[in-house]
Amino acid sequence: MPFTSLTAVFALAAEPTVDEPTGFFGALAKAAEWFISLFQAGGETFQGLVVGIIPTLVVLLTAVNALIRLIGPEKIDKLGEMAGRPGLQWYPVRYLVLPVLSVFFLTNPMAYTMGRFLPEKYKPAFYDSAVSFVHPITGIFPHANPGELFVYLGIAAGITELGLGTADLAVRYLIVGMVVILIRGIVTEYITARMMSRRTDKEAVA
Repeated sequence: MPFTSLTAVFALAAEPTVDEPTGFFGALAKAAEWFISLFQAGGETFQGLVVGIIPTLVVLLTAVNALIRLIGPEKIDKLGEMAGRPGLQWYPVRYLVLPVLSVFFLTNPMAYTMGRFLPEKYKPAFYDSAVSFVHPITGIFPHANPGELFVYLGIAAGITELGLGTADLAVRYLIVGMVVILIRGIVTEYITARMMSRRTDKEAVA
């Protein structure tokens, strides 16, 4: 038998002899392929995280914990007590410095526990500021909120596709977040004071 004939025989033998299912069984097979592809995509994403952000995250988290030990938790707690003082001059401390340091050192969700040092009338505003900062900080310090890092990564993906660096984006993301949490804290404090005064008036009338 010529060599070309042998090649053709082997080629035919290598081709699948079973026809792809059609109808109900075909749809079922495609659904199974789609289902398993979800887990394959998840595995690829996890593999990228293992060789990418996770080592950086572990090292950064270790460094932050060491820094907290060096500074002393009692000093951070003292800052929380200072932030609860009345007066306009304490607004930046209460709704900018305290939320930023809380999210950086204690991370999400432990950062919200710093509100325990504040009077009741300031706690909703502090929470609003702190919870609004857990995303802007992830661009530079992903250890603060690693579970929702995808928010920043989704924004950075568009910048990356344009061939631009993400360093400027991370800095601007952080600065805008700091401005926003200060505004939100002040506004929420005002709203809380109005609502508490209305409740007091209703109790006085009753």
